Amino acid sequence: MSQPQYLRLGAILSGVGTTQHAWRAPDLPGDASINIQWYIQQAQKAEAAKFDLVFIVDSPFITPDTAPHFLNRLEPLTLLSAIAVHTQRIGLVATATTSYNEPFNLARAFASLDLISGGRAGWNVVTTGLEGAAGNYGREQHISHPERYRRAQEHIDVVRGLWDSYEDDAFPADKRAGVFLDKAKQHALNHRGEFFSVTGPLNISRSAQGQPVIFQAGDSNDGRNLAARNAEGIYTNAETLEDAQAFYADIKQRTAAQGRNPEHIHILPGLVPIIAATDDEARQREAQIHGAVDLAKALVQLGRPFSYHDFSPYPLDAPFPALENLSLNGYRGHAERIIRIARDEKLTLRQTALRFAARPSPFVGSAKTVADEIERWFKEGGADGFNFRVSAPSEFDAFLQGVLPLLRQRGLVRRDYEGSTLRDHLGLPAVPNRYAAARAAA
Repeated sequence: MSQPQYLRLGAILSGVGTTQHAWRAPDLPGDASINIQWYIQQAQKAEAAKFDLVFIVDSPFITPDTAPHFLNRLEPLTLLSAIAVHTQRIGLVATATTSYNEPFNLARAFASLDLISGGRAGWNVVTTGLEGAAGNYGREQHISHPERYRRAQEHIDVVRGLWDSYEDDAFPADKRAGVFLDKAKQHALNHRGEFFSVTGPLNISRSAQGQPVIFQAGDSNDGRNLAARNAEGIYTNAETLEDAQAFYADIKQRTAAQGRNPEHIHILPGLVPIIAATDDEARQREAQIHGAVDLAKALVQLGRPFSYHDFSPYPLDAPFPALENLSLNGYRGHAERIIRIARDEKLTLRQTALRFAARPSPFVGSAKTVADEIERWFKEGGADGFNFRVSAPSEFDAFLQGVLPLLRQRGLVRRDYEGSTLRDHLGLPAVPNRYAAARAAA
């Protein structure tokens, strides 16, 4: 199985940050998460560096203890539409949940972003792991995990069907003949399913890439199956190359089992490097970051994947508690991973909370050390690329000015864009209109 010629690179624009202390960086505006100029500047930096895409995370529920960036941030599709007119080539990927959105509305919003940007849109499909979100959408209870994933598959099918409402040449706009629309090339969906009834057609045409690119980030068994069936990019996290290789192999195998080309799904682990002049300085900085973690906040953060389970009553220095009675109806894949690591490494609750509040990064050292490790993950089947978390501009600059030139010298990163759409950047084929394709095959 071949890998992409170049590393696929994304930039997660995370404003004031998703950790306890990132917002206190001296060079980071305190309003970065709602400051459109900050976003535009970071997106333009990423585009100048020839990144494939920028990515906006999102979720529909917060508490007073939620990470700073999540407390006060711009809505992703509105934000990316603004970025679109200040960039020319970089892809624009937004998170949107299938659990609390209607397919018609999402299909229209992403199709709009795709046209505004000239074919650079992508949709990160999530099912929402936060049980509290139910209360924001008129529900007494959060949708169960299995049902969320059945709903997600139907939601994706409906959205993709709506994106094919018009064939590419449906609008001749022939003023002399007085023909604006070729009615034979407009198609109603007439979907009736378990969760949705959608007539269609969508009232917007397709873009240069045919359809937005589909991304996914779930790590549970259901999440991996959803990705294998639909995704063209996957966001994931791994602390070791061995973990990354196992995930990579599993996803590629599941994708092939779905009858899809495994080369058409790109796996992008998160990249949060700690870069300094020397390896020793970088390790000292990592120790300082980990040593500054507030345990009380770490316990709250630990509870988030368990639907904000309260860990404060448990003894801190006893083994990580048995949680068999919890439903794990939130971020199941993440929760299961915490339980597994705590058990395998025989961690106490204190150790577990601190470990996941300041996760060990495999990318710590000088620019050369970090570049070497990135190359190793890429060449040894751990990743097709990486998703760099952008918060403090100086940290992004350290990567762009120190690590990226080394990767480019080694031929691992493109020197210029070769196309104009997100599918072009990712080496993905444009999606043909299903009705036109069926007629051509008849």
